[in-house]
Amino acid sequence: MLILKDIFDKVLSILMLLILLPVLIVCAIAIKIDSRGPVFFIQERVGKNGKTFKTIKLRTMHVGAHEKTKGRYIAKDELLVARVGRILRRTGIDELPQLMNVLKGEMSLVGPRPTLKYQADKYDEFQKKRLLMKPGITGWALVNGRNKLTWPERIKRDVWYVEHWSLWLDLKILLKTIWVVAKGEGLYSERETDEIARVE
Repeated sequence: MLILKDIFDKVLSILMLLILLPVLIVCAIAIKIDSRGPVFFIQERVGKNGKTFKTIKLRTMHVGAHEKTKGRYIAKDELLVARVGRILRRTGIDELPQLMNVLKGEMSLVGPRPTLKYQADKYDEFQKKRLLMKPGITGWALVNGRNKLTWPERIKRDVWYVEHWSLWLDLKILLKTIWVVAKGEGLYSERETDEIARVE
């Protein structure tokens, strides 16, 4: 069944990239005009079975901001987020370049969000279960609270997804993602930090 998941991921990713290419080009130009720095934000993350890879996102924050925000959630009025970046984060467009990670086989359309290595190094045996599947652009935790959840709550939802995965569940999550992103649900957290804070 996981082979079908991989095929579904790659086919849909190719279609989405072809359709959304004009949007990505416009966003890239807007990023360059709005603030100094590269168009893409590339960061090492941990994927399936603890293997590291580099995620690709559109840059939403000012250069160097991620070092200053490491270990805490991004607030709604965060000054380190660029003007264009606020729009990209609100619409989820900043995540779309990760479709390239899906094509490379490093990510899936649906799965636990890719984590940072220092976070994965702190996982206990239960938390490590979220690394049994490829990380996703969207996931069960994202459509059920997103950043409003505490880190332990997000872990529990990710592990639940791994243990109950099905193609039907993936389709359900993809459809619900459209609704969650459109409403802007859970994009920002009221907490500044968490036990193992996660910055998306």
